[in-house]
Amino acid sequence: MIKKVVGASLIGTTVEWYDFFLYGSAAALVFNKLFFPTADPLTGTLLAFTTYAIGFLARPLGGLVFGHFGDRLGRKKLLVLSLLLMGGATMLMGVLPTYASVGVLAPVLLTLLRLVQGFALGGEWGGAVLIVSEHGDPKRRGFWASWPQAGVPCGNLLATGVLAILAAVQTDEAFLAWGWRIPFLLSGVLVVIGLWIRLTVSESPIFLAAQEKRAKEPVEERAPALELLKHNWREVLIAMGARFAENVSYYVITAFILVYVVTGLGLSKSVGLNAVLIASAVHLVTIPVWGHLSDRFGRRSIYLVGAVGMAAWIFAFFALLDTKDPVLITLATTIGLVLHGAMYGPQAAFFSELFGTRVRYSGASVGYQLASIVAGALAPLIATALLQAYKSSFPIAVYVLITCVITVVAIAFARETRGADLEERDRVGV
Repeated sequence: MIKKVVGASLIGTTVEWYDFFLYGSAAALVFNKLFFPTADPLTGTLLAFTTYAIGFLARPLGGLVFGHFGDRLGRKKLLVLSLLLMGGATMLMGVLPTYASVGVLAPVLLTLLRLVQGFALGGEWGGAVLIVSEHGDPKRRGFWASWPQAGVPCGNLLATGVLAILAAVQTDEAFLAWGWRIPFLLSGVLVVIGLWIRLTVSESPIFLAAQEKRAKEPVEERAPALELLKHNWREVLIAMGARFAENVSYYVITAFILVYVVTGLGLSKSVGLNAVLIASAVHLVTIPVWGHLSDRFGRRSIYLVGAVGMAAWIFAFFALLDTKDPVLITLATTIGLVLHGAMYGPQAAFFSELFGTRVRYSGASVGYQLASIVAGALAPLIATALLQAYKSSFPIAVYVLITCVITVVAIAFARETRGADLEERDRVGV
């Protein structure tokens, strides 16, 4: 059963992150020209990344809404709904008219669909990792719960791979004219596959047990969000702080790199796409390894390896990019994502273990998604603005370093959660 649940979560998260990352890559390569035409390429990119960031603003709202109903109605129903919303918004992006056809209406429609994407993704992550965490053996929870996390590089791998293939077989003119639409329309096929698999899994046994207990011993309950504010605000802040370096570093390495390679270094977009493609493949393999290591050495220890390692590596990352050597650019990206995996691998189990079943969906989702607004949402914008202002990568590396310090402080205040018995926590009311 656990393998089936893991497979359903992994495929679903892969589809959703494919849709979400596809937008990020398109914002760096296409949307700046088709939806925000301007004489200055970096200004057009900034405008495109602004709509990219708007998707993050909707994620906490999605986390609250999906978390509320996920804690009341169950994980499975909400996971199916999030997949439908995300896939529908992405397919509609593939048929949008551009600025040349309808003027300002084009970026407005693009922004609205991006908001739907963000809302859906805000509810997706919490449900996907919780349904695995609540099915699995506590001694191996870090390993099993890390697999839905691997949906992130899977989705990025898929999105970048499709774009890289199109960039290789099409001229720039054909890609801008119609080729960019193909990856968005392909989302429909992926959604059908994801839904078919997700509908076959069972609801979380821990949630069902908690639901049965509430039915036998009815008590007046506050909304999960209110319970969080009263009893779990410290855990939410820890989750947000832990998310900072992980989220910012990921989007600098995978999204901003496309801007830096093309606009900053004057290289072909294929150099950046291929680097992210290869690095994402390695990232996919290493995330479960880090999850397994967190079962053995603890969530906090492995998380700190990633945060401290990223603080040091980000300077080498840009130094290798500045060589303009495709091999070294790929190496820099790969090592960066391996270090990112040390934070992302244990994260699902770590966040799940911070909260009780009554508020777990809400707590994990809100902590995860609130940080996204000031971390991942702004990372490409801040990095692009710093590049435009200073014409150097050094301030960008310092920016990532600061986020790593925030994460280290958050982990220092966290308790070790490895091997926590989720049902025992509910029995003692923790």
